[in-house]
Amino acid sequence: MSELTARFLTENAGSASPLSVSEYEKTGGFSAFKKAAASAPEDIIAEVKKAKLLGRGGAAYPAGSKWEHLLHIPETPKYIVCNADEGEPGTFKDRLIMEKLPLKLLEGIMIAGAVFKAKAGYIYVRGEYRKIQKSLLTAIENVRAKGYLGKDFDIHVISGAGAYVCGENSALLNSTEGRVGRPRIKPPHLAEVGLFLQPTLVNNVESFANIPVIVSMGGDAYLQAGHPDSGGSKLVCLSGHCKNRGVFEIPLGKVTLRDLIYDERLGGGICGAGKLKFFHLGGQSGPIGSPDQLDTIYSYTDLKNARLSVGSGAVVVMDESVSILEYLKGVTEFFIHESCGKCVPCREGNFQLLKILQKLSVPGKAKKSDLDNLRRLVHTMTSASFCGLGQTSAAALNSAWKLFKAEFEANVSQGER
Repeated sequence: MSELTARFLTENAGSASPLSVSEYEKTGGFSAFKKAAASAPEDIIAEVKKAKLLGRGGAAYPAGSKWEHLLHIPETPKYIVCNADEGEPGTFKDRLIMEKLPLKLLEGIMIAGAVFKAKAGYIYVRGEYRKIQKSLLTAIENVRAKGYLGKDFDIHVISGAGAYVCGENSALLNSTEGRVGRPRIKPPHLAEVGLFLQPTLVNNVESFANIPVIVSMGGDAYLQAGHPDSGGSKLVCLSGHCKNRGVFEIPLGKVTLRDLIYDERLGGGICGAGKLKFFHLGGQSGPIGSPDQLDTIYSYTDLKNARLSVGSGAVVVMDESVSILEYLKGVTEFFIHESCGKCVPCREGNFQLLKILQKLSVPGKAKKSDLDNLRRLVHTMTSASFCGLGQTSAAALNSAWKLFKAEFEANVSQGER
């Protein structure tokens, strides 16, 4: 495949003054906002639907459908919320947008504000991004000084407190309101009863940053630049044992996993003399893949068909020096730490998973019944947990079991296999 990189989002990411409104305007900045403000809301939403923009935060819900649903809700006021609680390990693409393209992010939120005649917009930024919070406040002040904000619509920055579960949209809204960051019961859905119990649009940073691109180039052109089922590009975060680590923008549907990990313009291959053992896609809550799946095309549809996932865009590359059991223990410890504790399957299930993984790591300590219990736990947590955190916390383990079953069984007592 010839075209392995794209520049829809990151074209001006190297700007010397990312907070300068004047410089942003020189590159066409805020022209999409002006176009949207002068257009009928239905026309802008139609372009988003044509583009087939899927939510870039991980859930991959069609943005156009979400926007259309909110438009048809008569209650007011309406709110716009940007989910910038980027807490998924191995994911740092939203950070790039907020650091280097903050005005594009603001423009996307402002377009949503104009479409829905919203009262206000909120950017919920993870607590660890302190410097980014300050730069976003400066960017908002600069945009406000130019007259784009503050009159009919304004944007506010909310700081998280480091809780991974607040990346779940309803928990994020609870936290924004000053309440405990725990997921809400659904229905009602957030489009109907969201922030301050009012109709609310919640999208991810990367999703909002794509809106000015779609409005400017048109939904059809955006779709053609990507995959027939999901237009445009995707920011991917490469980390682990690949040579080139960082954020790369790739066109959806035109790059394989092999390209992503081995091409010199992207991952550059495995460090040193190591060989690829597995890769972890979409963050800690995503599935693990094997070298046999390297020729899978990176698109929402193709990865799903291969039982993989785009998720948040994380791609953690691991070589053969890594024990799958040790890796999974780290994943499970993360979920133990980040579980809000609201439901038993997640709160207790992750503790039990870790205990079994620890036994499986010691020769002769585990029994066949431990493997059976492991499988039952995974099923229970996936089907009975209250929110996405618990439902997907065993996704990596479940996929690894299918790929590396021999490693799980290696230390099981010989008489108990």
